[in-house]
Amino acid sequence: MTASADRPFRILVVCTGNICRSPMGEVVLRERLAEAGLDGAVEVASAGISDEEHGRPIDRRAGAVLAEHGYPVPQHRAHQVAPHELAEYDLALAMTNQHARALRLQAERDDDPRTAEVRLWREFDDTAPDLATAGEYDLDVADPWYGDQEGFYDTLDVIERVSDALVEHLRERLGRSVSAVPSS
Repeated sequence: MTASADRPFRILVVCTGNICRSPMGEVVLRERLAEAGLDGAVEVASAGISDEEHGRPIDRRAGAVLAEHGYPVPQHRAHQVAPHELAEYDLALAMTNQHARALRLQAERDDDPRTAEVRLWREFDDTAPDLATAGEYDLDVADPWYGDQEGFYDTLDVIERVSDALVEHLRERLGRSVSAVPSS
C-alpha cells in the first residue's frame, strides 16, 4: 500500500505492549512531522505485538518524560496489531528485531499483498551500527519499562534522534521539499 493524492502515507510504530516506546515514538514523530509541514502528508499511529496491556493508557513514566520535554501526552489506549491491520499502513516501524519478526509473521498470516513495509526504528539512526553488520539486537530500542525513570529519558533521546532522520527519509520518499521549522 502506498500513499496517494487521496490518502496520506501511513506509519505504524510498534513495540511490545503499546504503553511505552511505541506511543512515545508516535507522539514525537507526529510532532516532528508537524514542525516540518508534513503532518497532512503523513499519519502516525502505534500498536503492540502483545495484548497484555490492552486498553491501558501510556505508562505514567513515559507520559511524564514526554510532558517534561514539551510533548503532548496522548489520551492513549494500548492495542495489539489486529489481523489485517498492517494492510492499512505503508510502513511499520518496529522497536526491536523481535517486534519486526512478529510483524512479518503477522503479514504472512494475513496473506494480503497490501501489507506495510516492516523496518526497524533504529535503521534510521546515524549512530546505530550498519544494518548489514549489526548483531541481532544491536538495533533494538531498549525497553524502559523494566528500569527506572532514567531509561525513559534514554528512550526519548533515541526516539527524538531517529524521528529527525525519519522526517528526512519521508521527505525524500514522498518527494517533498518542505523545510523544517526551526525549533526553539
